[in-house]
Amino acid sequence: MERSRIAVAGASGLIGSALVRSLTADGHEVVRLVRRAPRAKDEVRWDPETRRVDAAGLAGCDAVVNLAGAGVGSRRWTDAYKTKIRRSRVLGTSALAEAIASLDDPPRVFVNGSAIGFYGETGDRPVDESAPHGEGFLPELCVEWEGAAAPAQQAGVRTVFPRTGLVVAREGGAWAKLFPLFKAGLGGRMGDGRQYWSFVSLHDEVAAIRHLIDTDGLSGPFDVTAPEPLTNREITAAMGRVLHRPTLFTVPAPVLRTVLGEMAGDVLGSARVRPTRLLESGFTFAFPDIEGAIRAAL
Repeated sequence: MERSRIAVAGASGLIGSALVRSLTADGHEVVRLVRRAPRAKDEVRWDPETRRVDAAGLAGCDAVVNLAGAGVGSRRWTDAYKTKIRRSRVLGTSALAEAIASLDDPPRVFVNGSAIGFYGETGDRPVDESAPHGEGFLPELCVEWEGAAAPAQQAGVRTVFPRTGLVVAREGGAWAKLFPLFKAGLGGRMGDGRQYWSFVSLHDEVAAIRHLIDTDGLSGPFDVTAPEPLTNREITAAMGRVLHRPTLFTVPAPVLRTVLGEMAGDVLGSARVRPTRLLESGFTFAFPDIEGAIRAAL
């Protein structure tokens, strides 16, 4: 790929910061969208809550990547926090899509983050991008989140939705909370452990986003998860093997529901998601198995 100018919203988050490092290391120019007054020439002001974007700052960008949003697993899901999660994603996406559409020379691609929460509870049933959305807060959020990108699509900009799974990383997300527990020998399965967790290494997450940016003709949803999802029981055993720690503890489902509230459904729920379109597009996973993904994160 030739040197490109790429704007990134959510550049300080787990995936965003890793993506920025990867792009910068390869000589690309990265423009960061920030919510404060810009302090450097590579920063552009935006305010997702008020749907304001300095569109002029996006001029000349080859791609815009939106990974911004309040953390789904950061806090208990009160009504107020669920509203914050929704607004941070839907309003931010709408603002960027409208800014992109307003440009005389818009970017060639808009990569707008999404999540496998789109599918809701799948049980043992494998699903991919051909499956309909599920029911509940996360599926409804994902539908609205992806729908907010419509202005960019209607302006003829190739628009892609990476539906990300559970990212295996030390720095953030679910695994940032799991690693300390397992290293202390306190790790174990959650509930009955039969629920499927669709995971992806941080390395492959970034590589997949770059693949979606670089590959002309790719649009719509792409599941960004390792080829074979595993049960929580299988992942727990893998964590024990890699970290050389016992995994004797079990967190009963009622305890999780008491501690996490509605968010417990995301931990106990099963999402058996496969990256059909990503594989068909020619993408190759560097860490397709859980043990490799865990080791890559250490």
